Amino acid sequence: MDAQYKPFEIERDAQQFWDRNQCFKAVEDANREKFYCLSMFPYPSGKLHMGHVRNYTIGDVVSRFQRMQGKNVMQPMGWDAFGMPAENAAIQNRVPPAKWTYDNIDYMRNQLKALGFAYDWSREFATCDTSYYRWEQWFFAKLVEKGLVYKKMSTVNWDPVDQTVLANEQVIEGRGWRSGALVERKEIPLWFLRITDYADELLADLDKIEWPEQVKTMQRNWIGKSRGVELTFDIKTVDGGAAEPLSVYTTRPDTLLGVTYVAVAAGHPLARAAAQGNAELAAFCEECTQGGTSEAELATKEKRGMATGHVAVHPLTGREVPVYVANFVLMEFGTGAVMAVPGHDQRDWEFATKYGLPIEAVIADESGQAPDLSQGAYVEYGRLINSGEFDGLDFDAAFETIAGRLAELGRGEVKTNYRLRDWGVARQRYWGAPIPVKYGPEGQTVPLSDEELPVALPMEVTVDASGSPLKRMPEFYELGDGWVRETDTFDTFMESSWYFARFCCADNQEAMLDERADYWLPVDLYIGGIEHAILHLLYARFFTKLMRDLGLVKVDEPFQRLLTQGMVIAETFYRTTPNGGKEWFNPADVEVKRDDKGRPVSAVLIKDGEPVEMGGIEKMSKSKNNGVDPQSMIDRFGADTVRLFMMFAAPPEQSLEWSDSGVEGASRFLKRLWRIVFDHIEAEHLGAGEPGKLDTQALNDTQRELRRKTHETIKKASDDIGRRTTFNTAIAAVMELTNALSKLEDTSPLGLAVAREAVEACVLLLAPITPHACHALWRELGHTEPAIDATWPQWDESALERDTIELVVQVNGKLRARIEVAADAPKDAIETEAFAAENVQRHTEGKTVRKVIVVPGKLVNIVVS
Repeated sequence: MDAQYKPFEIERDAQQFWDRNQCFKAVEDANREKFYCLSMFPYPSGKLHMGHVRNYTIGDVVSRFQRMQGKNVMQPMGWDAFGMPAENAAIQNRVPPAKWTYDNIDYMRNQLKALGFAYDWSREFATCDTSYYRWEQWFFAKLVEKGLVYKKMSTVNWDPVDQTVLANEQVIEGRGWRSGALVERKEIPLWFLRITDYADELLADLDKIEWPEQVKTMQRNWIGKSRGVELTFDIKTVDGGAAEPLSVYTTRPDTLLGVTYVAVAAGHPLARAAAQGNAELAAFCEECTQGGTSEAELATKEKRGMATGHVAVHPLTGREVPVYVANFVLMEFGTGAVMAVPGHDQRDWEFATKYGLPIEAVIADESGQAPDLSQGAYVEYGRLINSGEFDGLDFDAAFETIAGRLAELGRGEVKTNYRLRDWGVARQRYWGAPIPVKYGPEGQTVPLSDEELPVALPMEVTVDASGSPLKRMPEFYELGDGWVRETDTFDTFMESSWYFARFCCADNQEAMLDERADYWLPVDLYIGGIEHAILHLLYARFFTKLMRDLGLVKVDEPFQRLLTQGMVIAETFYRTTPNGGKEWFNPADVEVKRDDKGRPVSAVLIKDGEPVEMGGIEKMSKSKNNGVDPQSMIDRFGADTVRLFMMFAAPPEQSLEWSDSGVEGASRFLKRLWRIVFDHIEAEHLGAGEPGKLDTQALNDTQRELRRKTHETIKKASDDIGRRTTFNTAIAAVMELTNALSKLEDTSPLGLAVAREAVEACVLLLAPITPHACHALWRELGHTEPAIDATWPQWDESALERDTIELVVQVNGKLRARIEVAADAPKDAIETEAFAAENVQRHTEGKTVRKVIVVPGKLVNIVVS
């Protein structure tokens, strides 16, 4: 065995062994318990970033651990390959998106392999492969046949530069997330999936899965089930005529008597009709089409409106209130109209204050009096006031009574509504899966038949900023006899909503899924960032239910357990430019001066020695130039060092702060581990050639203590990795065991036997985390079977037994001593030992002992006065 740890040779040899023996190829086996571990697949942007490395290392550690538990493990990898970045890169680099994408996949695949991840590469696919999305097209056509798909005009966030629809989450402060262009509201025909048909089941089934409660809450809020009343106001037009009654939905019918105006969206038929004879109102309605459609943006933007001249007639009192067009009301939410109660809704209050509209209290405050509405709305529940016959009712009673009265009058009914909207799946861009629909000369809309699939996306195209080239390719969309193909492509969430199922049977060219999906699904552990907590995860759950209802899978939910890993963060440095902007510098190019406690106090740019500003610690990003290239770390230290640091620096759910010194520390530990194993093997060779038999009854105190430490470590690491997924504490426990090993100077046969057990435990416990080094060390320890096939070590409960234990002794809750007592010592004997401690005597002398509390196995607390 070489005395030096040489990571690059070790990692090359291990990876060649795994590849040669197809160690990670997953095969269905009905006689073994399966474990499907999946990390959210990456977009092939060109290079892995540290967030990728952290995510995939977590998954790999769990996969390898479960394999050592004897389970049949599958861990696949693929590429979420469609989307706007490829088009933007194509425009910038003048290269077809397909070539850019596949070149990036090749590079990133090599990076993943260099990290030694235990992937079954035989299942790999990219979502831009025709063999993948052709089944998505087939599935969509089946959904059309079942009435779960429809097309309608819809107001969308439109990016005028990228020429595509943006989801609300892709609009940042009114601008497109990639182009930075001011977003417009535009009405276009879109394809939708009826996700709202599954709203109740999507809510109920959250109770079936082991997800972080935070994520479940986010999904519940997004679905937004509410019970309310839909009611109508009669409308008197500005010329004294009548218009169609105005329908509104409210979850607060108890405030109905506080309505002082109603507001409609700029796209509402009532607003459009009013604008026809009013140029000023028409201009305002047009202005309202600027900006995004997200509720978050509407909540923060200035509330603006304009009177239509119409009035609404209150359905219970007959009171006439003005009708406004308001920029905070959207056609996409509810009925496109709201009853405004400024006394009890802050948004309505802001609008009423701006335009001098009445603000009236109809809900009493906690004292039973009218609340002060001078500074804002009173939004709490309470008893009704100023509401005529309904005065004194609490919320529940008012809800039922007012809803009943509206129903009697034929002016309203109780309804259950959802915040969730049907999923718009069409995008007006090129780099996506073509939607499998054709249109006939007489307005027919027909899904393509099996024989007409797949609709392959043309790959050799020129992409520019003028929108999708498919719309300019008659050879793509013209089918003859007046029939044309749809030129919109699918939202890329479509591909990521079922990829986990396709991994189960990726080689099937005859069907979307087969019986192997029923063997592997659901995914036992799914790992990814919490930024995907709503849309991706919700759509994947929805798709699973659709696939179930079409008989493709048997499961109700795709992911049984979810782990959302924290961000990788790092220091940021910048200088302010003459135009007021900021030039960001990579931490590798900056020298930081720190105080004696390691806190940064100043920084200079290495190349010129001039100061730079410290911008704080933030998520690694290109915009802040604070990313660290994983490849440079692999090339410098080796993959195992990077993996070890990633797992040791923080628990998975928390943010991980990048630290060059931390990486160097991980490298030193691996060198030390290597040396400990080397020294142990040398000691065996210098002795009898092999350790003696482990006779647990013949151990001396030192040997027994090391063996106890070994089995405590096995027990802790087993729980930390297997149940708690706190890899950092498992690693810390192994580090403590190596410290104990390094202090052992016993080279007797029995001493070597105890040391051998500890050494092998260290290697196997770290095998999921630093697999290359442990592969080599396991072999050097004389094992013929590879470490990848080794069984996870089991702890011996008898080894954990202690003759004596250490207890903390407190006086009035403050630590004053530590004592060692027999493990089975009675309470009075423990108290005697505690009072005998010199420092305890010092703090109890001359004082009255009021109470002595003994917590078995932990502490003694003496209360004195």
